[in-house]
Amino acid sequence: MPTPRSAGLLAIYPHITNRDRRILQLLDDHQVLTTDQIHRMLFRARRTCQIRLNELHALDLVDRFRFARDGGGSQPWHWTLGHNGHRFQAAAHRRPEPTASTSRQLIQRMSANPHLTHLLTANEFGVRLAAHSRRHPGARLQRWWSEATATARFPTVRPDGHGVWRVGAASVGYWLEVDTGSEPLGRVIAKLDRYATLERSGGPCYPVLFWLHSAAREDHLHALLRPAGARVAAATAVHDSDPAEAVWLPIGGIQRVPLVALPSDHGAPTAANANFDDDGVFVL
Repeated sequence: MPTPRSAGLLAIYPHITNRDRRILQLLDDHQVLTTDQIHRMLFRARRTCQIRLNELHALDLVDRFRFARDGGGSQPWHWTLGHNGHRFQAAAHRRPEPTASTSRQLIQRMSANPHLTHLLTANEFGVRLAAHSRRHPGARLQRWWSEATATARFPTVRPDGHGVWRVGAASVGYWLEVDTGSEPLGRVIAKLDRYATLERSGGPCYPVLFWLHSAAREDHLHALLRPAGARVAAATAVHDSDPAEAVWLPIGGIQRVPLVALPSDHGAPTAANANFDDDGVFVL
């Protein structure tokens, strides 16, 4: 049985499984995930997932919030790190231990974040790739970075997410740009300039993936980009697709291709390229 939420952190350790550590790391990296997202990545049975998340909540390793649904009912639970989860992750990564008030502020700010839907949509992209890899043993999401991690490693750009996707011997790095229809397309297109600057400096040459909220939005984006061509490799798909499948339409292309078929290069092993260590070895 779980110990009370007020128990010391060391007393909780015997209750933490390897899968629990994976959940904590995912929430540390990506801030918030729904019950359904965690289920698809890490559990076979939804009920088992719900029970375990409730047990972790009782241990204060995770916390949760949800809102009323328009028309009645409630939205799904949104999960974040609880105070003990923040403490555990701080110890694991040698960060200063947060206070209880700091942990409370983090979940309050997340629950009130006006960009929460955008963040969950960006996270959904990685969730779908991870879930796809569970169904296809030859596929693997080798790297899944949040906006904060990607920007810290590659300050020139600010993608909504970044990853390296592998199928068999083939792999592709990607920059994710999530579009919810709230920005003018001219501003969306302007984001390509930063990726072009990164490539010119010897950084990675990864395709920029515009994940769009509607087919009409996708058509409009292609109409704007096609005459001049994209500054860097770019492709589009819509939110209701499986990003691992042949759903990506390259700018200027006429046929959709799988994610792994898009052009990709990790760049030059220079000091400015975070893909490589000091010895010029590619690191995930």
